[in-house]
Amino acid sequence: MPEYTFILNGRQVTADVPADVRLLWVLRDVLGVTGPKYGCGINVCKACTSHHNGRAFNPCSVPVEDIAPTDEITTIEGLPATVDADLHPMQEAWLEHDVAQCGYCQPGQIMAAVAKVRQVRAEGREISDADLDEIRNICRCGTYFRIRDAIRAGAEKM
Repeated sequence: MPEYTFILNGRQVTADVPADVRLLWVLRDVLGVTGPKYGCGINVCKACTSHHNGRAFNPCSVPVEDIAPTDEITTIEGLPATVDADLHPMQEAWLEHDVAQCGYCQPGQIMAAVAKVRQVRAEGREISDADLDEIRNICRCGTYFRIRDAIRAGAEKM
């Protein structure tokens, strides 16, 4: 089998898997990184949202062969290290706003939120309701109001 190497949460990793295996399965089943959750497997629910070179993406829809050796994949486990802290400011906001109910979607929600805040900051503006509407991660418990409040609070601390 071919080997695929990339940077995962700041460390170089290698997986010996078939080319068409989706990255989510490489992360979870081969590398033991379980923060990205399996929800739908077709890029709809976004429970697996992680970062690919700083941008939100869904590893359930990306074959490992599409990841280059220099690509940086960040999951919820590696998010705090991006700010050299125990928790990322968005994670702190999640706790302060008591967002999680069942918690299944929360890693993906947080990763999507961080990417969106970084995007709007790079554009030189603050996060708006329209930006929040673009985050399409599904929460089956329906905590969307708390999610939106936490994103705004986390954005202020980022």
